[in-house]
Order: sequence, then structure tokens, then C-alpha cells
Amino acid sequence: MQQALAMTYLWLKAAHVIFVIFWMAGLFLLPRYFVYHQEAEPGSPENAIWTDRERKVLKIILWPALVVVWVLGLVLALQIGALQQGWFHAKLAFVLALTAYQFWLAGYHQALAQGVRKLSGKRLRLLNEIPGMAAAFIVVFVIVKPF
Repeated sequence: MQQALAMTYLWLKAAHVIFVIFWMAGLFLLPRYFVYHQEAEPGSPENAIWTDRERKVLKIILWPALVVVWVLGLVLALQIGALQQGWFHAKLAFVLALTAYQFWLAGYHQALAQGVRKLSGKRLRLLNEIPGMAAAFIVVFVIVKPF
């Protein structure tokens, strides 16, 4: 019985890491699409193409990955009793920030689809660094468990 529970935990952990990779790929890809989308004329066929690409990244990659990452992450945290540990709280704060970032990206996608270009390409390129930096901190919290 103990071995079966241990194997279940490992499979859940593997699935969690796989979906984190999918999520991060989408978080890196979408702002890059925004850079190119902003160069398209509002209302043009090219604008429509970028809008469709962004919608697909959100619908096919980002939203499903976000849900699976959260569900599996919480299940794993409960299984190992991480809810009372400092490293988990720090990790959770960064995951919440990445979740908020994704919601912001979805909103910016809607703005671009309507022809509103609020940010420069340079600003969008800088924003594209957020997921990578957050992922670095999250990995340190999970692996090193500094507190």
C-alpha cells in the first residue's frame, strides 16, 4: 500500500512538472506574439491572424496548464504537508503572481484585438522576463527549501 501511494505521488509530481513546463512555454510565447501583433495595423488581416494565434495559445496551452498546475500543486502540497512550511508560502506567492500575470496577459490580448496598443515593444520584451525570473525563485524555494 505504501509503495502504491509513493508511486502515485511520483506520477502526480511528474505531471505537475510537465504542466509547469507547458504553462511557462505559453507565458514566454504570448508576450512575444504581442510584440509582433503591435506592429500590425488595427483592423488589418494581419491583426486578425495575431489575435487568433494569441487566442489559441490562451485557450489550448495557458488556461488548461494553469488549471492542472494549480490542482496538482495543491494535491502534492497536501500530500507532503507543505502548507505550514515557509518555502511553500514563498513559492505560492510567486505562483499567485504568475497567475495574475496570465490574467493580465489575457486582458492585454483583448486590448490588442480591439486595436489598443498601450505598451511599447521594448516594454513587452522586458515583461517577457517575468516568468523566467519567477521560475528561478520557485525552483530555489522547492529544491533548496531555504526557510
